[in-house]
Amino acid sequence: MNFIPTKLEGCFVIEPKVIQDERGYFMESFNEKTFQNGIGQNVHFVQDNQSFSSKGVLRGLHYQTGEHAQAKLVRVLKGEVLDVAVDIRPNSPTFGQYEAVFLSSENQKQFFVPRGFAHGFLVLSETATFFYKCDNFYNKESEGGISYDDKTVNIDWKFPLEDLIISEKDKVQPTIENAKKAW
Repeated sequence: MNFIPTKLEGCFVIEPKVIQDERGYFMESFNEKTFQNGIGQNVHFVQDNQSFSSKGVLRGLHYQTGEHAQAKLVRVLKGEVLDVAVDIRPNSPTFGQYEAVFLSSENQKQFFVPRGFAHGFLVLSETATFFYKCDNFYNKESEGGISYDDKTVNIDWKFPLEDLIISEKDKVQPTIENAKKAW
């Protein structure tokens, strides 16, 4: 696996080694020892989640606060998404900045989003199956979120905003300045 650091400290794009032949392909999608060495952190995942969405669905930007904060390792099993992490660590030099990564079943890339980041994704293909590991259990009382169209963060979703399909909950998320503090 190739671990590529991003401009946001702690976030990594991970390129697996894919072995292809006439039968198809094989790849190791996760190995805890390789993963921890690659990111330089001791992260232990405890929960796997999967979602299925249609083109134009935007899920996010979400995070968990305090002792329930979550790191995520995300990938696409089928389809294509634009995956986004926003730094919400108040003392970080990249606070309010984002990283966007194109993930697909074709490129097999993964994106590691550590604790202290809001996360979301937009489906670019007709449908997409999205899979992610979390290093902490979900806790409803610790939910936080920021608006997908926050002008301060200014995410380029590479998709017409008027064509987005967004949950009622995500339509009313606050700006990064007014969001629930992560710590």
